[in-house]
Amino acid sequence: MSDPAACPFCFPAADRIAIEDRLTRALWDAFPASPGHLLIVPRRHVATWFEASEDEKLALVRTLDEATAVVEERHHPAGYNIGVNVGRAAGQTVFHLHVHLIPRYRGDVDDPRGGVRHVIPGRGNYLK
Repeated sequence: MSDPAACPFCFPAADRIAIEDRLTRALWDAFPASPGHLLIVPRRHVATWFEASEDEKLALVRTLDEATAVVEERHHPAGYNIGVNVGRAAGQTVFHLHVHLIPRYRGDVDDPRGGVRHVIPGRGNYLK
């Protein structure tokens, strides 16, 4: 596990916090994929979804719902991608569990079919 003292999610800047409760935070992404991109994180420093407690997992899902309402009010997206990277092979770069809530907008890409499947190049659009 990475060092909590150096973790950007353990001690975030106040302006990054959109929602906060006893177990979770929703943080504005420092490098957003789209306007309104939020990261839902447990307050406890835990590396992956599979290491989180059941209470933390339930709290993350509740906060995800609250975060969606915040994004809807501020940005009015047409859809969402929701994802978690687990491990270096899956692209995880910050080893503090975080759930991406990525708002999507009509026309933001030419062909959005396949959504999260595009993490593996050439596998996104399985209809071709």
